[in-house]
Amino acid sequence: MTRFPTRSLMLVFAAASLAPMALLAAGLSGGWGWFLAALLYVGGFAALLDRILPHLLLEAPEGAEFPGSDALLVVLALAHLTLWPVAVAVIAGRTGFGPAGGILAFFAFGLTFGQISNPVAHELIHRSDRRLFWLGVAVYASMLFAHHASAHRLVHHVHVASDGDPNSAYRGETVWQFLPRAWIGSFRAGYAAEVRLRRGRGLHPYAIYLGLSGLSLILSAVVAGWIGLAVHLALALHVTSQLLISDYVQHYGLRRAVRRDGRLEPVGDRHSWNAPQWFSGKMMLHAPRHSDHHAHPSRPYPGLRLPGDAPMLPRGLPLMGALALIPPLWFRVMDRRLARLASRESDGTGLAP
Repeated sequence: MTRFPTRSLMLVFAAASLAPMALLAAGLSGGWGWFLAALLYVGGFAALLDRILPHLLLEAPEGAEFPGSDALLVVLALAHLTLWPVAVAVIAGRTGFGPAGGILAFFAFGLTFGQISNPVAHELIHRSDRRLFWLGVAVYASMLFAHHASAHRLVHHVHVASDGDPNSAYRGETVWQFLPRAWIGSFRAGYAAEVRLRRGRGLHPYAIYLGLSGLSLILSAVVAGWIGLAVHLALALHVTSQLLISDYVQHYGLRRAVRRDGRLEPVGDRHSWNAPQWFSGKMMLHAPRHSDHHAHPSRPYPGLRLPGDAPMLPRGLPLMGALALIPPLWFRVMDRRLARLASRESDGTGLAP
């Protein structure tokens, strides 16, 4: 493990996560080849570096502070909010790239937003600074997924790896079964959690979420008319599906034990799958270090650790998400790992039945 000064480490995070946003921006004047470069960067180059240098774990010293970590989140969030209506215009054919360029742009923008903007918004909604929190909500609202700001904090973090969490996948459940269950279930559970929290006092956050999402749709309609609305919906589906697939991968088959008093055991390292690959991890702002995030939700992303006893994925999170799309292959790889985890558990209660 390589110990890096925090400033140098933050440069690695910035370079890894900002590069595809820059490539997309370059494509607006430099041609669709830049869109292809962004697509290859997120979809291939990151996995290649993970494979070539799998053990290059760039870590900060224990207890280090990370100047600039929130500033990077703000820059990435503003880049997303700027590029989203641009993406709608390009994909809808309003900028002269043609049908082929529009299709390429759909996957380039969609994959970049799915793999980078999602972790950015996730980090922001965990910040105590309300300005940062609402910036994260705005990013999610552009994806028509703002309710995740409530569902993730109030439901997922409380009920993870249990039947009470719509975003924790059962063993044997395909990702195609999981996606609609998680989307609908998290929307409902987040709404109910906010109702219980407020007890009728004040404006319900879902009203704000829906209002911001409506504004984002209006902007797309202004940019590209009815086609812009259709593109916005398709792009939002593509991007949010990647978030939910990450949830599927990171908690597949893992379950917390129910104690004799009927309460769930505390959340532990063994209730999340993690990915140690260095470059995709930096590109995704350490989102694959999921066990430590659940243990310390407010910990800045550069400081997240890889617990030695946490379940590990065999490949980076983006590759495992792609594998999940093919259920027979997914089950072949992951159910064996669940069986090995079960054999190391004295009572097997950390696993799905």
